[in-house]
Amino acid sequence: MFPSCSPVQHPSESPADPLIDGLNAPQREAVMTTEGPVLMLAGAGTGKTAALTARLAHIVRSRLAWPSEILCVTFTNKAAREMKERVGQLVGPAVEGMPWLGTFHAIAAKMLRRHAELAGLQSNYTIIDTDDQLRVLKQLIQAEGLDEKRWPARQLAGCIDRWKNKGLTPADLSAADSEAYANGQGQKFYALYQARLKALNACDFGDLLLHMLNILRANREILEQYQQRFKYIMVDEYQDTNQVQYLWLRLLAQTRKNICVVGDDDQSIYSWRGAEVANILKFEQDFPGAKVIKLEQNYRSTPDILAAASGLIDANSQRLGKTLWTERNGGDKVRVIGIWDGPEEARRVGEEAERLEREGASLAEVAILVRAQFQTREFEDRFIAIGLPYKIVGGFRFYERAEIRDALAYLRLIAQPSDDLAFERIYNTPKRGLGDKTLEKLHRHARVRAVPLSLAAVEIADTDELPARARNTLLGFMRDVARWRDLARQTTPAELARTVLDESGYTAALQAEKSAESAGRLENLAELARAMEEYETLGDFLEHVSLVMDNEASDAAEKLTIMTIHAAKGLEFDNVFLPGWEEGVFPSQRAMDEGGLASLEEERRLAYVAITRARRRCTILHAANRRIYGQWTSSIPSRFIAELPEAHVEQESTLSGGASLWRAQWSEASDPFAHVARGTGRGPGWQRASAQSYDPTPRRLPEATRSAASFAAKPRGDIGLGARVFHEKFGYGTVTAQEGNKLEIEFETAGPKRVIDSFVKLAE
Repeated sequence: MFPSCSPVQHPSESPADPLIDGLNAPQREAVMTTEGPVLMLAGAGTGKTAALTARLAHIVRSRLAWPSEILCVTFTNKAAREMKERVGQLVGPAVEGMPWLGTFHAIAAKMLRRHAELAGLQSNYTIIDTDDQLRVLKQLIQAEGLDEKRWPARQLAGCIDRWKNKGLTPADLSAADSEAYANGQGQKFYALYQARLKALNACDFGDLLLHMLNILRANREILEQYQQRFKYIMVDEYQDTNQVQYLWLRLLAQTRKNICVVGDDDQSIYSWRGAEVANILKFEQDFPGAKVIKLEQNYRSTPDILAAASGLIDANSQRLGKTLWTERNGGDKVRVIGIWDGPEEARRVGEEAERLEREGASLAEVAILVRAQFQTREFEDRFIAIGLPYKIVGGFRFYERAEIRDALAYLRLIAQPSDDLAFERIYNTPKRGLGDKTLEKLHRHARVRAVPLSLAAVEIADTDELPARARNTLLGFMRDVARWRDLARQTTPAELARTVLDESGYTAALQAEKSAESAGRLENLAELARAMEEYETLGDFLEHVSLVMDNEASDAAEKLTIMTIHAAKGLEFDNVFLPGWEEGVFPSQRAMDEGGLASLEEERRLAYVAITRARRRCTILHAANRRIYGQWTSSIPSRFIAELPEAHVEQESTLSGGASLWRAQWSEASDPFAHVARGTGRGPGWQRASAQSYDPTPRRLPEATRSAASFAAKPRGDIGLGARVFHEKFGYGTVTAQEGNKLEIEFETAGPKRVIDSFVKLAE
């Protein structure tokens, strides 16, 4: 039985329900408007969870539906648990009768158990994780005779995930879709994968919704049963839905149309996961007559922070439109600080954090939000040096990331041949065809001979104990390590790292994956090499890393937080620092190159999310110079800085120019997307403002920096563009590009590689 409550009130009447006494007028309207489609457009910090929870409790307590007749969908298990707890506090035991409150995947899995046979499965089907998925795909790739190094299973998994997010079966793929993998074989491998899963009585997470969508489409009786069952449908974070989630929800809501979606188009930042902001933008078209209720009163931030964020996001054309406001008074303006380079940025943030701590602020309320993971390295090194406690949230510390540990293992083995732990980590990374059995034999040989694994590998390669292929592979790997050890005596640690990552095939393996994750890992490796430029010897750098890693043992009660902006969504801090607001870093050049105007608008939404994480103070930093891929690069401030309303920004800079200059740099004439957004018809013949105009009086680089930036061995005079050369490992090739002592070579059998000129000779 339901607890008793007062009759349903009209929104205009004075509410008697204690559920909504603490809500503002738009929140109350959202709670009381129970019939028909509702879009609750909820800005950052406007109390959307309170309104959604109260609406759910109101429907239950008003007896408009049994708990089992309400479908309430969230994106995370944490959000589902929180909502169930809140509703339980409001309606008591009735919440236990809500079987359809959960994540998309959890609810779809429950439905699929009931109708598994219609998807060719049994009701006790297994849901496989990512590791199992990759294992199945690798087996299929091998069975079809495809080169897994060239066409990695992880790349195929990414393609299949994208197709399932779009609601596409193998039969639905176009020729263009199929071209995404193995020169047009995407559809073939997708079909083979799905057939293999059915044979295993298994499905992956993408199948849960895709199977149910297809079952509902093909079986009208089943669809009508669910349409009649769910009297009310509520969806949290609607701006993050992908195509298959959108299609599934739209089918279920078509009969009653009592669907309430809660979201913020200005916080749609997950397109790389398949989220489509268009879903929330077209809600009124999908459900004509929908009521749009805007939650704009913010309970988190100061007026200047909200005004700055609102002014910035107003530059987006694809949005429904709202303006955040607050009843709070006072507070600091958003600070924009221009500094000289990345190291100075880290120093400045460290000093500011220490000042806040001296003034009584908690380090737990201080956050550094970065656009890309590689940016964290500079701050970690600086905070270790000054003893400022910090933690990485939503990811690994820089030197703990898998790709960094792999690279460090290579370098440790080069520096210390007896480092068996390093050898074990990378002797088959990337894949060289050396399995566990080979490693077991190496361990046995090493124990008998009392030698390190690296020496055991050389010795065992001269015996018949291993198959010929394994012997040759192992010997080739050890020759590479010996050659890199010689190189370590001749070049800088940074150049050594770049050469090892290229010649080992590690870089090529990540490039072949062609995913957002692999692109981020490549950025991290580039940042690792950049960090090494500050050290004269490999030993010095490895000692530094050991000291950084040891910092984890420190267990300070309060720590400053470092995280990406994506990971910070839904969180808030008193003091927020936003470094790296330069063109190419934020907005991300890669994102804009791949997605054009749509990606630029998502980058701007990401900037909006970043600013609105701050309660009291928000500080944006941009550097005139950054080392990217080991080279000093002059930068101009992000266009997003120019879009901040001047009245709510306090400009500070150690550089010449000032606010008027960085605003002028991003006039419509210099914006490559302005003609698209405004329909002016101008072509792409734009030109970016130069860094020289931003800083007409360049300062001298610090001595250590200058030497690292200018380091480049002179190329050998007898090797130039077009020269035919020979490399001990890669064979014959032709030089296609040249930069300092680095050569880009198209090898006849190994393909394009970047090598140091001293490792090749003119072909005879």
